[in-house]
Amino acid sequence: AVEKKVAKGKVGEKVGLPCCHEIPSTESLRNYRVYWQKNITEVVLAYAEGEKISSNERFDNRTQLNDRNLTLWISPVEILDNGPYQCIVQHLKVLQNSVVPNIVCDEPVTLYITADFSEPSVTAEVITSSCEFDEVMLRCSSHGGFPKPQIFGVLNSRAVVWNATWVSESSNSPYNVTGNMQLNLTEDTNFTCSVEYNGFAKSTSLLLSR
Repeated sequence: AVEKKVAKGKVGEKVGLPCCHEIPSTESLRNYRVYWQKNITEVVLAYAEGEKISSNERFDNRTQLNDRNLTLWISPVEILDNGPYQCIVQHLKVLQNSVVPNIVCDEPVTLYITADFSEPSVTAEVITSSCEFDEVMLRCSSHGGFPKPQIFGVLNSRAVVWNATWVSESSNSPYNVTGNMQLNLTEDTNFTCSVEYNGFAKSTSLLLSR
């Protein structure tokens, strides 16, 4: 299986998408046509014989092409840039006074965008109280991040499961996440809520006193 190329970046950063071809030092971009596409159908940037022949309003002023290794630079990246891209390179050869394009390579690369979530906000509300225990509703929420996160809870080093809900306008929009949990508190308890996404995590701890 062909190893899939991957690029990663955080919202606001500069990210380079690697292409499958490097132009040898004996030639220049003028000998090539280069197409960078997103989702196969959307042309991000295209060059033919050294001249830009196509650009995309959403990517205008945010993209650059390296004229040697054909890396597509996007700066600053947005959540909407998340997804699959393709680099298509054609070598232009002159045969009997006509230019014949020959496909050199055509390879996908996937861009994974991350947006940081807010520090989790943790609240504890006592619903009922008795001599034996307090019945407490715990809530943890975090917002504005990408991609869809996981939410974890730990009570005195013991993992607990949230009743979690996620809200997002679309698959390429920021997510808000909220976790609720009801528990019976019999002693002082240290509680931590963690939101994890794309290898990153944000955590908040709270001491619940009985």
